Amino acid sequence: MNIEPRLAEVRERVAGAAGSRPVTIVAVTKGFGPEAVRAAQAAGLGDLGESYAQELAVKAPSAGPGARWHFLGAVQRRKVRVLAPLVHLWQSVDRVDAGQEIARRAPGASVLVQVNVTRDPRRNGCTWEEAPTLVDELRTMDLDVRGLMALAGRQDPRLQFRRLAVLAGRLELRELSMGMSGDLEAAVEEGATMVRVGRDLFGPRPGPVKRRYCSAEGGS
Repeated sequence: MNIEPRLAEVRERVAGAAGSRPVTIVAVTKGFGPEAVRAAQAAGLGDLGESYAQELAVKAPSAGPGARWHFLGAVQRRKVRVLAPLVHLWQSVDRVDAGQEIARRAPGASVLVQVNVTRDPRRNGCTWEEAPTLVDELRTMDLDVRGLMALAGRQDPRLQFRRLAVLAGRLELRELSMGMSGDLEAAVEEGATMVRVGRDLFGPRPGPVKRRYCSAEGGS
């Protein structure tokens, strides 16, 4: 698998929106095999994203030195023990008890607070109103609360990104993980410091992720 031409296009899009400001590209290998991990690293991408604990655990041994794993999915407390030695940045902390388990298993871990910017009850993330309190509580656990993360909806994504950036500034948080393949330009223009890209690097996913990797994930 050679992703360098696709990566060049993604980098051009990011640079066009960011100018000289650095933006981290997180290669989301969810649903792809270990060859995607190797291809990302061969192309110079060290930041790799996964949404399922089982999938990350299976692929981590195939990664070369320097891999920085970002966990993007719902944090299940019973899975933290397995993930703790592997995860560089927990991007999707949305509850106090999840933070408590991460702090217990990986003291000082770096985390982002996921905000449900669409208020869709089917999506993960704390509410806008809960975010400041959750950030404060995670900080008391000696976690490195670096920023906020969100998955925008199809309607008014730019407005959601802008509002998240304002909230991050108010909370004195430096990282903003927002934007994916379809909306990364808007996200970067509104202040994203990292974008999560899967399809535009690796192409369409080959099949249902849960069926192949996630029999132990409890349907999350």
